[in-house]
Amino acid sequence: MTAETGRLAPEGVRRMFDRIAPVYDVMNRVMTVGLDRRWRKLAAGAVVRPGDRVLDGCCGTGDLALAAKKAGAGEVVGLDFSEQMLVRARRKAPQLEWVEGDLLAMSFADGEFDAATVGFGIRNVDDLQAGLVELQRVLKPGGRLAVLEITRPRGLLSVFFRLWFDVLVPLLGRVLPGGAAYTYLPASVRRFPGPEELADQLGEAGFGEVVYRRLGGGIVALHTGVAR
Repeated sequence: MTAETGRLAPEGVRRMFDRIAPVYDVMNRVMTVGLDRRWRKLAAGAVVRPGDRVLDGCCGTGDLALAAKKAGAGEVVGLDFSEQMLVRARRKAPQLEWVEGDLLAMSFADGEFDAATVGFGIRNVDDLQAGLVELQRVLKPGGRLAVLEITRPRGLLSVFFRLWFDVLVPLLGRVLPGGAAYTYLPASVRRFPGPEELADQLGEAGFGEVVYRRLGGGIVALHTGVAR
């Protein structure tokens, strides 16, 4: 498992995100031309209802958890296994609950949440299907899930995407802390299931009413589903 293959052992992923935590938000803004905030707002708005108890899995520095709170959530719990990411999340919103933990082995009770979100993080889970099953477990029957993830666009935009994401982003990463992460990032997108396959896996994990939409000209997909 190497950064070049887009696959790392869980401890390798944890160390990588600890290293890039100081520049994570800046790189998100640069790589998405600032659109990532709008996409997180859309993801939260798609599943969060007023007063909900919401889990934001793989929460990173907390932007999607904050979007869930702004969407009307009563309580928000952010979960991540990178302590350095959580340090920054706690600075942004000390009023929210931030938990260090693994999405594959969450300590939450069955049916504890009304809604869950994962933004640009499910791709890094060691066992994708097991992670989706675990998300289904902690949601109430009828609970809603939103998964926001990078995907590979089709058509003319795919040429620009390859230049930007496969060439320029890794070059930029070389001058930043944890530069190998920006080799891992495009490789992890290449090996991740496409939107149709991810929708099928959500169904297999126990979610119904699964739909997805492409955002940003097709470079991002937002999947939603309802726990059965």
